[in-house]
Amino acid sequence: MLQLKPLSKEAIPSALAKADRYRLLNEAAAAESICEDILAVEPDNQQALVLQLLAVTDQFGDGRPGLVGRAQAIARRLTGEYERAYYAGIVSERQGRALLVRGGPGPGALAVDWFQDALHAFERAMAVRPPGNDDAVLRWNACARALNRLPQPLAGEAERPAVISE
Repeated sequence: MLQLKPLSKEAIPSALAKADRYRLLNEAAAAESICEDILAVEPDNQQALVLQLLAVTDQFGDGRPGLVGRAQAIARRLTGEYERAYYAGIVSERQGRALLVRGGPGPGALAVDWFQDALHAFERAMAVRPPGNDDAVLRWNACARALNRLPQPLAGEAERPAVISE
């Protein structure tokens, strides 16, 4: 097995920028790798943890096992109560969306459960959000709209009321 080369502390700011850029270029695995290098030097670097979580969730559509668990574990490492709740919601929302893209009755019904988990997480985040930060509200509304746009009832699912009326 090859021995990894350590990143210098001085390179962390530019490495964070590179990880963000790779995510924007749909190179999630490269962004995740950079975050792993940063976290090897600074295990509690919150910006690197958030970028790593987002890079892992960017890969949910690949259908590889273990990604959701990895993302959830990263969310638990975030230090703020708001951040833990908000990013737990992001993990659930992105898994729900990935299942919808896959299609079929099984994944569609599971997507509903993931969206509902996301709604609960975003509600927890809203309860402790900093003044002026409505990111959790925006994500809650996006999940509610996604649920409302699903066929009623979704195949394999009992009747359910709409989340909100539009």
